[in-house]
Amino acid sequence: MRATDEAGPTKGYLTGLLPDLVGRVRVPELMDDPDLDRDLHEAALDALTRINKVSGVAGRVWHEARELHAETGAPVRIFDVACGRGDVLMAVAMRAKGAGVPVEVAGCDISPYAVESAQASFDERGVSGAFFVLDALGDPLPKDYDLITCSLFLHHLDESDAIELLRLMAEAARHTLLVQDLRRTRLGYLLALVALHALTRSSIARVDGLRSVRGAFTAKEALDVCRQAGLTGVEISVGWPQRFIAKWRRT
Repeated sequence: MRATDEAGPTKGYLTGLLPDLVGRVRVPELMDDPDLDRDLHEAALDALTRINKVSGVAGRVWHEARELHAETGAPVRIFDVACGRGDVLMAVAMRAKGAGVPVEVAGCDISPYAVESAQASFDERGVSGAFFVLDALGDPLPKDYDLITCSLFLHHLDESDAIELLRLMAEAARHTLLVQDLRRTRLGYLLALVALHALTRSSIARVDGLRSVRGAFTAKEALDVCRQAGLTGVEISVGWPQRFIAKWRRT
């Protein structure tokens, strides 16, 4: 792993302007409230769609899917854990269609509204995809998918649950596990502060985005939880914007 984290004390003129990012501080996020107003939930999902797009999340998933198809010559089955509105899978499916690469996509989320929104989006655009409600820590994950991916979810969990989720996803993946999430850094916090005001008017996203950075892992911490989950040979890299990318392949 080649990664440098900046989760130490703030310095210079930033002192006092940023929260203490030395350790994880997990505060419940507003979007996790099952009773959240639907309009507020919809606005927050809109914000996540924009954030995922500028963060290149789908591009990394598509890269892995394309490589896997090149290796096997077979259709690639992709499963997205905590898929939200399914925007990442939609982008991957459209890229695959344009490139003539056969893929099958499906996703799960604990939120019935998110699943409903994802399925409606695919149905409206005539794109094949299956979405269902599932608690990734409490319900069995399907084991017939080649590539299991997950983005912006690990920071919602305490360390023991994060380790368990990684273990379960790796156990279920037939070939590849790809996890993308925030890094807890000063620059990441500042980027979130700026981006959330530039990209969305969602009050939920603006609050949750900053809470997310404070609850995120550093790249070194992410490597540690992956190893504790038994992901031997996992590769951790860092990417735009202040993300860590964990890639593990079954050997």
